[in-house]
Amino acid sequence: MRFRVALLAASFLALPVAARAQPFQGLYIGAGAGYNYLQDVNVRPSPALRTPGLNFTGSSGFGAVGSIGYGFGNGVRLEIEGSYRQNSPGHLTGTVFPTALGGDLHSTAVMANALFDMDIGVPWLYPYLGLGAGYAWTTLDNIAATGTNYPFALRTNDTQGGFAYQVIAGLSWPIPNVPGLSITSEYRFFEALGPQAFKATAVQGSPPTLGAGNFDLRNQYNHSVLLGVRYAFNVAPPPAPAPAPVAAPAPAPARSYLIFFDWDRADLTDRGRQIVREAAENSTRVQYTRIEVNGYTDTSGTPEYNQRLSVRRAQTVTAELVRNGVPRDAISVQGFGETHLLVPTGNGVREPQNRRVEIIIR
Repeated sequence: MRFRVALLAASFLALPVAARAQPFQGLYIGAGAGYNYLQDVNVRPSPALRTPGLNFTGSSGFGAVGSIGYGFGNGVRLEIEGSYRQNSPGHLTGTVFPTALGGDLHSTAVMANALFDMDIGVPWLYPYLGLGAGYAWTTLDNIAATGTNYPFALRTNDTQGGFAYQVIAGLSWPIPNVPGLSITSEYRFFEALGPQAFKATAVQGSPPTLGAGNFDLRNQYNHSVLLGVRYAFNVAPPPAPAPAPVAAPAPAPARSYLIFFDWDRADLTDRGRQIVREAAENSTRVQYTRIEVNGYTDTSGTPEYNQRLSVRRAQTVTAELVRNGVPRDAISVQGFGETHLLVPTGNGVREPQNRRVEIIIR
């Protein structure tokens, strides 16, 4: 079990290299609730109890979590989480007597989580993985073991704490009409590290050979399937669609033109060549002193790389203008990199409208 968790951790650390990050930045809150399953728990009694090695059988229950965190815009999120899990152990095995259990087992925890959101190219679905570590308190609430073939009973009401860890795998669905709001579903593997020593008492009616003492709980493996919500506070709404242009009887030639580029590319599309040709033709219909060609990028690369890419894009458009008859000495060429964004975004965001060259006829 510990080896599998270590393997999951190694895979998680490699994710930022293998996947594209969801553009998510800023403070957020989240909550979820759902089904929790507690595997068989190993019980190791102290010599005073004079009983063999025992197990609580696995059982279903309830789980809930609440969190507050911060996204860094590159897919990585860090958060603090509080959680609660409740189960009612079914039976006590390892004795010669078929023994039912009453009462509840509660677990509360405070965890620090690191998560990574992935952009798989589907705008309505973002998978994520995470690891967490923290401290958990386990409470045995009035758990009583009573034999059916022999009249004895053990009872415990005790709380013990210890370190815990968890592995998280989930999916989030952004709600288009509410920017920042997402529905989440996730699986969590959670373990409260043992051993945790609890006090047990033989109640009245037990045989004299059965005394009071302690027992340890080990291997508290919880599996949870949760449905929840997450809200990020500074997610900007999508840009409103541009209003339809009003037809004019005799429109004047435009003096500004935008040519858009594919991600990490500096070559013109067919539509881009058509716009450059229109700009070249219209430059002959107006008086001008100079023609500016300014290149820009989005924020998905480093500032240095984006500066070079913006210059390459501007040079590509300049060459196409010259090919369409515009004098080269009338053109000034500049690259502005990821500055002067047409659509404001955080760092690391692939925004198509920011990958552009603007032709301005002065």
